[in-house]
Amino acid sequence: MRERDCAAHSGGRQIWGHATAMTAVSPTGATSATGACQESRQELRPGRGIALLLAAIVLFCLMDALAKHLSKTYPVMQVVWARYVFHIVLLVPLLFRTDPLRLFRTQRLGLQLSRSLTLFGSTSLFYLAISLMPLADASSISAVTPLIVTALSVPFLGEKVGPRRWAAVCIGFIGVLIIIRPGPNVINEWAYLPLLNSLCFAFYSLTTRSLSRTDGATTTLFYSASIGAVLISLAAPTFWQSPDFMGWVMLATVGLVGGASHFLLIRAYDHAPASVLAPFSYVQLIWMAVLGYVFFGDLPDSWTITGALVVAGSGLYVFYREAVRRREAQGG
Repeated sequence: MRERDCAAHSGGRQIWGHATAMTAVSPTGATSATGACQESRQELRPGRGIALLLAAIVLFCLMDALAKHLSKTYPVMQVVWARYVFHIVLLVPLLFRTDPLRLFRTQRLGLQLSRSLTLFGSTSLFYLAISLMPLADASSISAVTPLIVTALSVPFLGEKVGPRRWAAVCIGFIGVLIIIRPGPNVINEWAYLPLLNSLCFAFYSLTTRSLSRTDGATTTLFYSASIGAVLISLAAPTFWQSPDFMGWVMLATVGLVGGASHFLLIRAYDHAPASVLAPFSYVQLIWMAVLGYVFFGDLPDSWTITGALVVAGSGLYVFYREAVRRREAQGG
């Protein structure tokens, strides 16, 4: 596998929220796409990888904050349009460094299309969620994604999940219930949007892992980037609101910052294994809370903080158990 193909597979967004037009994998699933690539690397620099990941997280969170700000002026789907279209501008040089016809070749067209649609749904749902609720709340609920992937990897991929990880999944969902507080005291009437986003992103992650066995990374990247961009562009006349100069600048910034974030994420995986980087993805919860308070005056309450800690703790335990299983498999 060529180096840029390794980068494209390992460049999956390990940061929940909305997925983007890259080959994204959730924290629990990232190792399956990166293991073979990392074996071919002669030198890893975990410290540099962690620094690059943290920088990517900051940019992703700033992008989400800007998207929330823009949603106060422009339709949410117009912000989604900017996220796709301006991001794909950065991807064109990478995509067409190879034979353009090769980009269309896939052994599993139906799965590529369904994967791209779940990515589009995840992105749209998360942007809609942050337009209607605080950043920290939406991000805390979306942090359940790796636990959903763990649960669904059993029926969809035939993977084995032991009782300890099942217990962590159940506890993580209890954490989500603590945040949402179903019933008359529900945190927000739109609180189920980020949960639906997590479900879409989980299916997206699982199909990514499945496609990595048959299709090249560049092909998968092409489909995930182009299908969403085409769909949202076709629908644009139904929601379009003409931006002024600053509006164009901010809309372009959403896509360009997203592209830059993914570049840093790819480079992070070039320097450190997914098992080392995965736990640091929970730093996103802190940044989303800080940006939500600084720019929008939103401060998470004690229920949200408690629930987020439960979800994060469950996810970290899943990471730990997967690392133990990998060491045992390698030792065996």
